[in-house]
Amino acid sequence: MDNGLMENFFGILKTEMFYDQENNYKTLDYLRKALDDYIYYYNYDRIKVKLKGLSPVNYILQSLNQ
Repeated sequence: MDNGLMENFFGILKTEMFYDQENNYKTLDYLRKALDDYIYYYNYDRIKVKLKGLSPVNYILQSLNQ
């Protein structure tokens, strides 16, 4: 089974959240909160060109309404 979607997501997460920022996460609780915030941002706020300039959730909602 191919897990390319998850590998892609984790690659983006590391690029946008971790590289050159590792020192921002002083405690495990802060890291957990930052991960939760990032996942929310990724799903609800982050626009993607491939999804017609919409976030993943908005793209799905728009697709369901058509």
